[in-house]
Amino acid sequence: MTTPNTAKAIFLGLCPRCGQGPLFSGYIAVRPNCPSCGLDYAIFDPGDGPAVFGILIVGAIVCGLALWVEFTFQPPLWVHAALWVPLIVILTAIFLRLSKSALLVLQYRHKAGEGRLG
Repeated sequence: MTTPNTAKAIFLGLCPRCGQGPLFSGYIAVRPNCPSCGLDYAIFDPGDGPAVFGILIVGAIVCGLALWVEFTFQPPLWVHAALWVPLIVILTAIFLRLSKSALLVLQYRHKAGEGRLG
């Protein structure tokens, strides 16, 4: 069995061991195991990492764009709401799945697990 490309596994949400089975059963709900190779996904624990990365990345993008639009065009407040609310929702949905997939795949790649003493 060959190890799949890390970027491919992250962007397509594939099993980090075989690259065939899906990592998610829903949009961000992780499957119990890989249907192709049987890898137990219970070993993965991304915690709050995906949400934190999403907030930081989306916040930086939207704040930068909002400041640029405000200082360049000075639109009314309703224009800002019409522009940024949909963009925040779309980018958050994209980055949440990608960052969760990235953390899960990288945990497997680097054999990250519970802290051990001795």
